[in-house]
Amino acid sequence: MDRIMEDKDITQTIIGCAMKVHRKLGFGFLESVYHKALLHELGKAGLRAESEKPIPVFYDGMMVGDFFADILVEQKVIVELKAVEQLSKVHEVQTVNYLAATGLDVGLLLNFGTKRLEFKRKFRIPKPNPENPVNPV
Repeated sequence: MDRIMEDKDITQTIIGCAMKVHRKLGFGFLESVYHKALLHELGKAGLRAESEKPIPVFYDGMMVGDFFADILVEQKVIVELKAVEQLSKVHEVQTVNYLAATGLDVGLLLNFGTKRLEFKRKFRIPKPNPENPVNPV
């Protein structure tokens, strides 16, 4: 990208690209189809996106495993893709765990498996909910 984008700008652009993919393909394909189409759209939008980025997980100073982020955008946002009938809490927790493992602040959970694209922004550190300060978003 020519200019430095803020996390919110990046996530909005990613969501827009995902909406284009969903509009053109609809729902019902395997996750891998949406993955490749989204990578293509992100590139067209000028975003640097890495597919299946390996990320090590440490425990007590020792590497205990690794996972592969579906897509890492601009070295700032982890994008976790699903093509399921309904997102579950497990999908959200998985995305937040990926953020904790990387130290990145923002992730997107995208579900192409429904009539309308589902997306959720997830944060490593919960953001306050102005409508209910006791319960973060």
